[in-house]
Amino acid sequence: MSTVPAAPVHRRPVALARGFLTGGVIGATLSAFVVGIILERVPLILAALGLPLAYGVLVFVAGMPRRAREAAVVPRVALAKVESLRAGGTETGDVPVDLVLTVAPDDAPSYRAEVTHQVNLVDLPGFRRGDVVVVEYPPDRPWQVRIVPRPAPAWERRRAGATVESAPESALVRSPPEGCAAGAVTLTGLLLAAAAVLVLFRADLFGPESSEPPIEPPATSVTSSAGSATVTVGPGQTLLDAGELRRVVDSLAGNADVSQVLTAVVEERRLSVVFAPTAAAVPRFDLRAVPFEQIPDLVGKAVHTSDAGSPRSWQVVVDPFSVRVTVTGPEGSSSSTPCGGSPAAEGCAWPPGR
Repeated sequence: MSTVPAAPVHRRPVALARGFLTGGVIGATLSAFVVGIILERVPLILAALGLPLAYGVLVFVAGMPRRAREAAVVPRVALAKVESLRAGGTETGDVPVDLVLTVAPDDAPSYRAEVTHQVNLVDLPGFRRGDVVVVEYPPDRPWQVRIVPRPAPAWERRRAGATVESAPESALVRSPPEGCAAGAVTLTGLLLAAAAVLVLFRADLFGPESSEPPIEPPATSVTSSAGSATVTVGPGQTLLDAGELRRVVDSLAGNADVSQVLTAVVEERRLSVVFAPTAAAVPRFDLRAVPFEQIPDLVGKAVHTSDAGSPRSWQVVVDPFSVRVTVTGPEGSSSSTPCGGSPAAEGCAWPPGR
């Protein structure tokens, strides 16, 4: 009774290791790409895209010795009988034809093999069931059968008058399956690599988010010249914010002598200061002595009691003798002073030079 040629035993440890690495590369690539997008880290995204390319190059280089050994194997030539064929669709001049062949080696039992052969549309009618063709295959991989399109004259003469007996369907030879172990190892590598990437970036992905926005130092702009200075606070800030005026004055004190001030004008986002000339005998005051904590209340009362209309703008003018709050709107402007218009009243902190 004929027997099917024995398939060579695969190097199972090597195949399993390759499967584990392949799964690891797939898992790391997908996980790193998703994490890079979530965290908006371009280097991580680029690394995820470059990893499979580097692995592909590594696999290609590592497989060069094996491919060289396979190419050095002299293929065996034999006659084969077409048991069945089925043509596929194509948009080119060559048609892929799936054939089941009975291969009849001279020194081994006949067996069946499945092969896909590219046939030109012009030559397609020449392939029929029962035809005898010349094939070749590696002796250690009998399932890798290839039809020889132009056989040597000796084999062409043998083919012309040959008759090949059909091998039983049970004699069909296929590439040995890798089995469930290879799939399990690949899946394990995929999951472990994906988990490793998530663990590596767990602090950024799953760390506690602060419920309060980060405190940023207030942005101020200081412009000064020989006799004046202007301090402007950043967007979203106002000099009526708690402690903001005091902070602005302290900031200005680091750039100018605020003890020799002739007049100061406070607006919503800007403080303008005019300094007294050094040699001139004119009244002056220390800007740090101004009770800035009272200005928000002064402005609030002036705005609510003003009949200037809406919208309104305001400014506070401070000099050595008085303080005046002016509210301007579409219907005019109005001014008011603290302490009921009497700075000399008991407990009145105005004027600053008092």
